[in-house]
Amino acid sequence: MLPGLAVLLALWLGYSMILAGQAVAAVGVVALGLLAIHLYASSTTLAWKYLFPGVAGMLVFVAFPLLYTVQIGFTNYSSAHLLTEQRVRDYLLEQTEVDEASLQTFTLHREGGALVLALSGGLVSGPLDNSPRTITMRPSARPASEPLPMREVIRERERLMALELLMPDGKRLHYAGLREFGVIQPLWKAQADGSLLQVATQTIYRPNPDRGNFVNQRGEALQPGYQVGIGWTNYSRMLFDPDFRGPFVSIFVWTVAFAALTVLFSTALGMALAVLLNWERLKYRTLYRTLLFLPYAVPGFISILVFKGLFNQNFGEINAILDALFGIRPAWFADPALARTMLLVVNTWLGYPYIMVLCTGLLKAIPADLYEASALAGAKPLTNFFRITAPLIAKPLTPLLISAFAFNFNNFVLISLLTDGRPDYLNTKLPAGTTDILVSYTYRIAFTDSGQNFGLAAAISTLIFVMVALMSILQLRSMSKVKS
Repeated sequence: MLPGLAVLLALWLGYSMILAGQAVAAVGVVALGLLAIHLYASSTTLAWKYLFPGVAGMLVFVAFPLLYTVQIGFTNYSSAHLLTEQRVRDYLLEQTEVDEASLQTFTLHREGGALVLALSGGLVSGPLDNSPRTITMRPSARPASEPLPMREVIRERERLMALELLMPDGKRLHYAGLREFGVIQPLWKAQADGSLLQVATQTIYRPNPDRGNFVNQRGEALQPGYQVGIGWTNYSRMLFDPDFRGPFVSIFVWTVAFAALTVLFSTALGMALAVLLNWERLKYRTLYRTLLFLPYAVPGFISILVFKGLFNQNFGEINAILDALFGIRPAWFADPALARTMLLVVNTWLGYPYIMVLCTGLLKAIPADLYEASALAGAKPLTNFFRITAPLIAKPLTPLLISAFAFNFNNFVLISLLTDGRPDYLNTKLPAGTTDILVSYTYRIAFTDSGQNFGLAAAISTLIFVMVALMSILQLRSMSKVKS
């Protein structure tokens, strides 16, 4: 009984999604549903009963969004091309205008308990209660009762909107406002070949599969447009469109440099502090280690907002100190070089405690005999670091540094809260900031730009995914080498 009901539910969901125009999603939902029913109704698939929820979740929340994003990257999907061709066609065919010359004011009256409509031209309807949609208007004396007040007219608005008034001369009037009926004329007419005729100008607009718009002979396009596949256009635009390539390449280079320099500075500072705090003669080591770990314990967005206030050009403490010592007030948020420097400083502050903790743990695993032998040989601290400490912790630390690089490669929160990608490049087709990294640049293209180019953003997202995937493969190989 229950399996049968579950099958019917899965089929009903699939049918509903097909009616909504989501055929591919419907196939996926039905397939997953039927597979789940088979697994949980069978007694020979015990292991898969535990594995299926995780696998299904991965397919729905990881694989499907990824494939959907890749698919969007090959389309012109944007705020100007949101709909399908058929929905754009239906939208245009629904556009109408009122013939001003045919407008007649109306009043509603209560005659013998029935609702009656009277036009200014001396025509009166029969009782509207339980009347058909089309009502024949006839010449008659104006009803003796007073017109209904506007409040009651508004209450009858839905009924009035559904009416069609047939005039003695054959014209058909429709509801055109709270006080008027008139002839409603369509702005567009569908043609047999699939094109649309603009009634007012008698201009033909044909669907253009390359542009995703209805276009006339002069190349003028109608809005809204519709989604079409454009192949590799979004990807080729990154490489061959000079107006887009310049900012994109600059942002790409800055993204790599930002992630690499953050890892470099955080590693240098964190490792140095870990080695220093590993010195047994240093008093209050635990206190120092606790204080230095605090930047990692405080939520990142709070630290970022605090630094945003500290770097404020007019009221920030950092500029107040620099002004008192050197008489300067750097424009941290207006100068591209200073803005990038500020990002590196803040991100190093946020990242060094993680490296410090990792290095502290790795230092504990180094045998003390090596340092004792080095001391007997008269080696200096720097020699110990470069000959013993660094080589022994570099190998296990490498995979973690690669993961830190991948994290900073997509560090959207820092860019968004601290600079929002600004200051912007000038004279660009799409808004692009000198401190944007690829992920924040993609966000601006997809959601904050007036064009909202989702297809281009999806193409950039796919590129980011490929790069992060390559870094993940590199990390896995590094970890396998560490284990071996």
